[in-house]
Order: sequence, then C-alpha cells, then structure tokens
Amino acid sequence: MTVHYQDTSTCMATSSCSEAPGQLPQDVYETVLPRWRSAIRNVILKAVECESPVLARMQNRFRNPWLDVYFLYTSSLGTHTFFMIALPILFFFGYHDLGRGLIFVLASGIYFSSFIKDLVCAPRPFSPPLTRLTIGTHHLEYGFPSTHSTNSVSLALFIFGHIHRAYTENSAMSDLAYCGSCVALVIYVISIVFGRLYLGMHSATDCIVGVALGAGVWGAYVMVCDTMEGLLSSSSWTVPCTIVPVCLLLVHFHPQPVDDCPCFEDAIAIISVTLGAFVARWHSVYAGVDDRLLQTVMPGGHGADWTFGEKLHWCLIACLKVNVGIIIIFIWRLLAKSVLHLVLPPLFRALALCFDLPNRRFYTPATDYAHVPTENGLHPIPSVIDLPSAWEVSGVYAEDTRGGSVKRRGRGTTTKQDLLGKGMADVTEHPDCQSKELENGKGTAHPGAEVKHYDADVLTKVVVYAGIAFFAVEGVPVLFSLMGWGIKPW
Repeated sequence: MTVHYQDTSTCMATSSCSEAPGQLPQDVYETVLPRWRSAIRNVILKAVECESPVLARMQNRFRNPWLDVYFLYTSSLGTHTFFMIALPILFFFGYHDLGRGLIFVLASGIYFSSFIKDLVCAPRPFSPPLTRLTIGTHHLEYGFPSTHSTNSVSLALFIFGHIHRAYTENSAMSDLAYCGSCVALVIYVISIVFGRLYLGMHSATDCIVGVALGAGVWGAYVMVCDTMEGLLSSSSWTVPCTIVPVCLLLVHFHPQPVDDCPCFEDAIAIISVTLGAFVARWHSVYAGVDDRLLQTVMPGGHGADWTFGEKLHWCLIACLKVNVGIIIIFIWRLLAKSVLHLVLPPLFRALALCFDLPNRRFYTPATDYAHVPTENGLHPIPSVIDLPSAWEVSGVYAEDTRGGSVKRRGRGTTTKQDLLGKGMADVTEHPDCQSKELENGKGTAHPGAEVKHYDADVLTKVVVYAGIAFFAVEGVPVLFSLMGWGIKPW
C-alpha cells in the first residue's frame, strides 16, 4: 500500500479537464444531457461549489494522521467489496433469510445510488481546495449521492431490525448486549458518513441524500420482505419468468453517463447477484432441495456442552467450508469468463447481421473487434466480491496529476468526438481535454485508438455474477450437505 500526498501549490482550479468525472467543460454536459437532467446537475453543482471551501476549512482544522487512517479504513466497511465477501459466508452457514434480506437492501441501495450518479453526472467536491483521500478507485465515480452513506444506513437499520426483534420478541439478548449493539451501529454509521466528508470524497448534500436513500431502501424492505419471501418460497414458474426480465431491464435502462464512470459496472454486478440469489432460492424450493439438503446441521457436539475435540472438529469443518466455497466460486468465475469471451463476440456479430444490437457509450460493439483481450473484462478476482488486487491510498487533487500517484481508470473519456458521434454538434473544443483513447457515441474506436470497453463484457458480467450468487446460495451449500459437512452451525 502506498500513501501519496501531492503539492497543491501548482494545482489550477480553473483547468477544464481533470481526472475526476463530472468536471468536463460545462457545455459538454449541457449538450449531452437532456434539459431536465442538466437542470438537476446544475443545482447539485452549485451545492458542491459552495460546500467545497467549507469542507476544505474543516479538513485544515481537524485533519491528523490518526484520523486519516481511521476514516480511510473504516470507509472500506461501506464498500461493495466488504459486503460481497460476507454474503456467500452467510449462505454457507445456513443464514438464508438474513442473506436474502441483506442482498435486497444492498442491491437496492447500490443500484439506485449508481442510477442517480449516472443520471445526474455531478462531480465530487473539488480538490483543490480539498485534499481527497481514498482507497481504491472510488474517486473515479460521480459524487451524488454517496453510496457509502446509503449502504451504511440501510445496513445499520437492517441489522437493528433483527437485533430489536431478538431483544423484544425473543428475549434472546441482554440489556447490555442490546445497548452495546445499538451504540456500535451508531458509531459505524457516523464513521462512514462523516468519514466521507472528512476524506473529501463527498459533499454534505451527497451524504444527506445518501442517508435518505438508505433509510428509504430499508423502509421498502420492511414493507415487502414478507411478500418477497412468500413469492420466492413458492414453486411457481412465475417467479423466474418475472425476476429474469426485470433484472435484465434494470441493466438495460441504466442511464448513460457523460464521463466514463464505473457506476454501470457496479449496477451490473449487484443486479446480477440479486438475479442469481433469488432464482437459486426459487429453484431450491421447486426442486425440493431446501427441505432435504439445506436444513442439515454441521457435525459437532449436541446441546450446551461440547468437548474440546468436538469444538475443534466444528472449527475445522467451518474453515474448510469457507475456503472450498470461495475456491469453487473462483473456478466458476474464471471458466465462465473464458468461455463467454470466446462465444459472445461471434454470436453478437451474427445477430448484428439480423438487427441492430443495443450498445452503450464507451462500449465497442463486437463488429469492431475480433476478440476480447485477456487483460480486459473481469479481473481474475472479481472486484465486487474480493479485495482489490492493489489497495492504494491516494491524496487526490483533481487538477494535479503530476507524479502519476492517482490511478487512472484506463478507459475512454468523453470528448468532442464522442458527442459528434451521437449527432451532437456545436460543442466548444477544449484542447486540454483531448484523450488518448477516443470513441464515438456508439463505442466505435477511431483509427489508432485504444479501446478498453467491449459489449461482450456486459452480458459476461451478468452471467458470471448471477452464477456466483447461484453457487453461493444453492450449489455450494448442497455440495456441503452431500459431503456431510452440514449447513446450519448448530
């Protein structure tokens, strides 16, 4: 892990092109976005302009190395990566209802916050005057609203609901444990939400809307959870025939951003996970697997008294389950990705002869490339279920890219050529915003340009992440049950 701090004395706040999305020249957004989207963006942009110097003064007053470390690493507890590592383990140990509820809450929060980000295309607080600290590549997304705030609030309320039920209805918690759990949840939410301000990653407006969105997601879950579980527990074919097209439509109708923002990839991943998990639940009931194989208990002691040998045996089985389950998921991901990258491009080219295929800006259609390079598409370790391959802590100043300490997304950026490719003319040319990687609005590469997005990646991710969820929810637990390792811990 590398820590970078850059000199802000040479940063030019008036530069028109920067690393951060949402900071292209204003006329670009006014040209590309519909009037109503541009109007919303202008409101958020004014809030960012007003709040950036205020947040900078707050940083100057409160920043110290200890708080930098604390807020940087607690921010990882609000990422998709953290949540997606924990989700398969819940299903490996029989907490199916809890896992499905968590998937619904997180998927709704991540999808709708990503949807709004790409819809509004609003920048993060400006640096300078702010110092922006981040782990990974979150600074490459738009700022409004804060997905971290959404996730932390919805998760905290979700967990609080279960804790409160256990305390009031089942008397399964002491007063001390209940109060301690509530305090821990409050500290968690404050650490995440205030941390986004402290780290210069979000404005107060971003966080307030993110908090409201998280509370709304949890409220929606409370209203529909019983109905949702009832439908998924039925054996009617209406369930998959509804879930599959709805999830695919959510992917298809995700707004197209002006900048090359990774929000769409987050949306693909989490919607596909939801698709796979919910279909797996339906299939386990339809095939009778739920009653026969998903209710078995792990080997160990019986009752309250366990011998040391029984405890050791249980711990060994638990470790094996986690490791074997994750390895199976990795193998599926690698095999599925390789096969789909071989099959999908020629299939898309054949279909393109019959009708026009949908395509997103920054994504190259299969008719314009022979194959998907190995280094593109999904990484060998999925970004949303595993730790990033390289965690870098960066002090990011939006207008100062000297020294290369800020990781670039490495993909095409919006230029005048992009807009003209969409039939949008009369855009003021800004030479300092010319990109080394140019694409037109349909994703067609210009001669000599390097293109990093491919249309095959979209469907590949849908299948891969849906398959990961299917294996985690049904496939792997069934295997554990057949091997005699059991599902439920006791």
